[in-house]
Amino acid sequence: MKIAFQMDPIGSVDINADSSFRLAEEAQARGHELFYYPPENLSFQEGRIMARGHRMQIQRVVGNPAVLGPEEEVDLADFDVVWLRQDPPFDMFYITTTHLLERIHPKTLVVNDPFWVRNSPEKLLVLNFPQLTPPTTVARDLATIRAFKEKHGDIILKPLYGNGGAGVFRLTPDDRNLSSLHELFTGFSREPLIVQKYLPAVTKGDKRVILVDGEPVGAINRVPAAGETRSNMHVGGRPEKIGLSERDLEICAAIGPVLKEKGQVFVGIDVIGDWLTEINVTSPTGIQELERFDGVNIAEKIWQAIEAKRA
Repeated sequence: MKIAFQMDPIGSVDINADSSFRLAEEAQARGHELFYYPPENLSFQEGRIMARGHRMQIQRVVGNPAVLGPEEEVDLADFDVVWLRQDPPFDMFYITTTHLLERIHPKTLVVNDPFWVRNSPEKLLVLNFPQLTPPTTVARDLATIRAFKEKHGDIILKPLYGNGGAGVFRLTPDDRNLSSLHELFTGFSREPLIVQKYLPAVTKGDKRVILVDGEPVGAINRVPAAGETRSNMHVGGRPEKIGLSERDLEICAAIGPVLKEKGQVFVGIDVIGDWLTEINVTSPTGIQELERFDGVNIAEKIWQAIEAKRA
């Protein structure tokens, strides 16, 4: 098949951690042709969805993960699969790329389905499953957020469309910074904030469960660094081997059919203790860590699901 990757700069990826790199590496091993382009090179031109980028050969070489051919412009309708893999922020630029890619899907299979990526961002899709999530409020006005904090005491405050642990704050019952943080966030963004009851179990780790076409295939545990609330690996969280608990399987059984129905082939959910906190569909990570811990080829499972859809 002809595979295009819409992703952030390929030259700067960590070959031992990046999931997009691992997906491309496995696709190449399976004999597929690879093409890479950055999202800013996606365009609509008189009815066609075009991209300027490079034919690509993946190599597991630190600092030089891909050999790129000359820049060329291609019609994405000529491809079998396009991977939507750039990282958030989930802003209007990101949303516009989903509108453009939707015009070629499903004749060209876009993974994950851009319509549902656009309509199911990380911290909003979980609102469909209140029985699985900790107490949560999405609001912009300070009075609503303050009332939530007064009710629950210890809370997590974060941007609704952020990623990688950026801008995540824990506010304990005696913390007096809520008004200042609200001023900070609302001063540069019109977006609401999301607040959740703090889960003490996060000190033991924030579990990333990987689902392929709605089915759980494994998990890793991300343990916060000493003195840190956030467990994201971008901010120093340490990955550990861990299995799937009965509660994890219960959560996956509830959300898996919805993810499959919405064309979300590769998804990473976050579970703290017994609670689902996020459903990551835009650019989930964790493949390489899970493969190392469990000795299972997760990228192969993802490609098998895609190849079955194309067949």
